[in-house]
Amino acid sequence: MEDKSIGMTRRLAKFIVDTNAPEIPALAYEHAKIALMDWFGVTMAGKDEPLVVKLLKYADFLGGKEQATILGHGIKKSVAQAALVNGAASHALDYDDSLISFLGHPSVTLFPGLLALSEWKGKSGADFLAAYLIGLKVGTTVASCAGPEHYATGWHATSTMGPLAAAAACSRLLRLDEQQAVYALGIAGTQSSGLKRVFGTMCKPFHAGRASEVGVMASLLAGDGFTSAEDILEGPGGFFEAMKGGVKENILATLGKTWEVENMAQKYHASCHGTHSPIEASLSVFQKEGLSVPDIKSIVVHVNQLMLSAAYKIDVNTGLEGKFSIPYCVANALLRGNTGMQAFTDEKVADPEVKALMKKISLHCDSEIPAVSAEARVEIETTAGKRYSALSNVMQDVPELEVKRVKIKSKFTDLCSPVLGDRKTEKLAETIPSLEKMENMTAFIALL
Repeated sequence: MEDKSIGMTRRLAKFIVDTNAPEIPALAYEHAKIALMDWFGVTMAGKDEPLVVKLLKYADFLGGKEQATILGHGIKKSVAQAALVNGAASHALDYDDSLISFLGHPSVTLFPGLLALSEWKGKSGADFLAAYLIGLKVGTTVASCAGPEHYATGWHATSTMGPLAAAAACSRLLRLDEQQAVYALGIAGTQSSGLKRVFGTMCKPFHAGRASEVGVMASLLAGDGFTSAEDILEGPGGFFEAMKGGVKENILATLGKTWEVENMAQKYHASCHGTHSPIEASLSVFQKEGLSVPDIKSIVVHVNQLMLSAAYKIDVNTGLEGKFSIPYCVANALLRGNTGMQAFTDEKVADPEVKALMKKISLHCDSEIPAVSAEARVEIETTAGKRYSALSNVMQDVPELEVKRVKIKSKFTDLCSPVLGDRKTEKLAETIPSLEKMENMTAFIALL
């Protein structure tokens, strides 16, 4: 029986420490392995992005022990540096998964630190996956208590929830005790930060890497007796008071009962998830009605404040900015059909044809759409005076496990083969589905 007199921070620490990994549903582990395959693919695709190169130079400048691998580069850095660089690489293209209950991108904050520590400490595949699921649940619990107001205020939740989730996951992997886990959450919580104002710049992917790095740091420091507040979430001047939200018993009651990973939405467009429902709704009208771009008089995209604040950019000049622009993403999808990485270059964004179509697309903040939702309603008026509309909610319409497995395997192959070659890519794709049988995660790294 859960003792409700104990504060939320300690209840989460108890969950981190006391959860019996074999009691986590097998289905949750299957979804976690799909998430890992997706994360690894987008990391390989983002490994040479300019921001990653700059972070590698930064790591070279700092120096340090060679403890964990920088994926795709064949070099080792310290565990903290590996978490930072690999985390930033995995979010560099904004092609990674999202979870509405996390208010952001979970896997890019969790897997980098866990993989670095697992390689360094020789942890098993089973421990690695359990730590991911436990960290994910902690992150979604805090995010659900913080609510959409947290995100709407201006915080980038990947960068605020991420450190707490990563600290929880790393604490579990390192087998910290309850008091140490409390301190790890406190150390991470006081470093939770990150503003949406930097969307479309190198700082957004940096947020993911930094969250991973903080998780590693917090768990290692706490394991050595480094102290912090014991009520970082609920205490006066704590996380919720400063950054919106509060303790919600109905959310805490789900600890150990639900895992959220089955609701993870992987991306099939290489842009902010706030653009995906508008893309899907617009394409559905075009396909159903047989429209062409010259037929369009206007497009109105209805979304809530949550999605609008993530993908609000109207005037875009770079491929990176295009990822956070609903008008660009919709115009590109209708004009070209290709919404993968090739769509988000400076040249594609500057195309006069796409600029002209963007001027016909307007955004409307719709109060009738639930506050925590990725739903979009698109209204299209043609030059002939006809009106069409369609709804989409990509976070709700998550594919079933087997469908997701096939789609992510295809995405993984497309992203990894150009980097690793077909042979290594296929070997990794064969290994991940049985990762829980791997006794030492250094063997997984050795496959590279």
